[in-house]
Amino acid sequence: MWKFLGTITKHLTIAIPAMMAAGFLFGVIFDSSFLKGFIIPFTFLMVYPMMVNLNIQKVFEGGDLKAQVLTQVINFGIIPFLAYFVGLIFFKSDPYMALGLLLAGLVPTSGMTISWTGFAKGNLEAAVKMTVIGLALGSVATPFYVKFLMGASIEINFIKVMQQIVIIVFIPMIAGFLTRKFLVKKYGQKGFKENIGPKFPAISTLGVIGIVFIAMALKARGIAASPGLPAYILVPLLIIYSFNYVLSSVVGKLFLSRGDAIALVYGSVMRNLSIALAVAINAFGKEGASAALVVALAYIIQVQSAAWYVKFTDKIFGLPEPQMQAPLSSSDRFVGNEEKAPIQEGR
Repeated sequence: MWKFLGTITKHLTIAIPAMMAAGFLFGVIFDSSFLKGFIIPFTFLMVYPMMVNLNIQKVFEGGDLKAQVLTQVINFGIIPFLAYFVGLIFFKSDPYMALGLLLAGLVPTSGMTISWTGFAKGNLEAAVKMTVIGLALGSVATPFYVKFLMGASIEINFIKVMQQIVIIVFIPMIAGFLTRKFLVKKYGQKGFKENIGPKFPAISTLGVIGIVFIAMALKARGIAASPGLPAYILVPLLIIYSFNYVLSSVVGKLFLSRGDAIALVYGSVMRNLSIALAVAINAFGKEGASAALVVALAYIIQVQSAAWYVKFTDKIFGLPEPQMQAPLSSSDRFVGNEEKAPIQEGR
């Protein structure tokens, strides 16, 4: 089972489009309304394992204040507003797709922030802190951003969105923290990192592909009526991700050391699409399927672009110093819910 799940996790760029196609076919052929009952279980399956590997204590370690501040300024002062205005341009007649674009830009950092930072020989400790801070701030800020930016376009039930954030993020976060504490006590820090922790992301992958399948199935007949829609959605996503890479690269090169700069890039470009997907499909009912479709397509761009960016880090930021090339532990290589970073050189 673990081998099978690990294979899916390593090939998520193939698995997600495959599940999207399967969900589309299912939704066209069958009545998919019953799938709504599986949303909450798959949501928990997606988010909880990610939280088990999240080391909250890292946020209290200092030494990289400038990198942390610059990252969160980009995450909350620039990208959400960019996503909102791009959504107004491309989805003027479909506010729920504009909402999906906003959600994809609202909750920053995933476990892949740490994985890709490590592979590019950036500052892992800074990346871990960015992940924890970004997740916490994004979860609190999301209902306010959605209400403030989208409240005039669609009906936003602020209390319902806040309740969903508690269910989707904070309850799994508490459960994950307690689980981690128990497992570390039972197996030790080394045993948890090497043998237990790496198994959880594979479980999270089941939740991701399950939610993607449901989102596509619920939206299938609408897509069948407009077959060019997925390609059209990819255009604004490409604009946002391209802008984010350029901005974070320039800011990192101007103001930070190489290690912190790489952490900043992946700490701002990598979005927590699992939480965005869960909010879209849980908080907005049937209409949320349109928002979820946008978020699901963002997975494809995010994982592929992260892999390609690694190839250019030395050209952008220079070669790493020997002392910065600390090896990744097994739990740091993959702490999130997306494709595992290739660790071997040349892949």
